[in-house]
Amino acid sequence: QVHLIESGGGLVQAGGSLRLSCVVSGRTFSSYNMAWFRQPPGKERQFVAAISSSGGITVYADSVKGRFTISRDNAKNTAYLRMNSLKPEDTAVYYCAANRGWGNWGPLSYDNWGQGTQVNVSS
Repeated sequence: QVHLIESGGGLVQAGGSLRLSCVVSGRTFSSYNMAWFRQPPGKERQFVAAISSSGGITVYADSVKGRFTISRDNAKNTAYLRMNSLKPEDTAVYYCAANRGWGNWGPLSYDNWGQGTQVNVSS
């Protein structure tokens, strides 16, 4: 088990940018694949992006492709989500998650979660 803490959320105008961070405790960060999910108000949690343990492979939801970038720094035990060209529909609680498996983007596939950070995009 690992402990995940997200930060970086806030209020931003449409077209703006934010960078979310997810710090992971423990010495085994580099063995985990990392992902970001989000949960808009009144909706189910949805996949946003994932990055492999080495950082060599990334996957994005179609809704964020070209606007969001997932990255990681294994020396700092931290994963990031850079969000550009934000839209009001990006408003959600954003969660990071860690998993040793790869290829299944459903939230039930992830055992380790942070507490979430709120992102609000105004029009």
